[in-house]
Amino acid sequence: MIKLIYCITKKAGLTDPEFFDYWRNIHGPIGAQIPGLRRLVQSHRIAIGNNRPPDYDGIAELWFDDMQSLAAARQSAEWKASTEDEANFIDPSRVACVIAEEYVIMDLERTHSR
Repeated sequence: MIKLIYCITKKAGLTDPEFFDYWRNIHGPIGAQIPGLRRLVQSHRIAIGNNRPPDYDGIAELWFDDMQSLAAARQSAEWKASTEDEANFIDPSRVACVIAEEYVIMDLERTHSR
């Protein structure tokens, strides 16, 4: 399994509720249409009460079977639509991206569900 992981920051002028609502309810369904996508996960930042500003406002994980599936997806009209929509809620100067292969060290959920 290959994961494309984005760390994203909200666009200036958006409140947290506006950002998270748009990301989940508008952008999420657009991204979910990307061909070859096996799983799409959004991790929304939560406030923990300290004064340190967050490095990012959230993380998006896009899961693909292999690099060929990811490469094909990146050429699709659905990928283009998702990328274009990012301008509505993401600060493009504050995005980090990594393509990774996952190695599960421990997973209590999988262990207990058997």
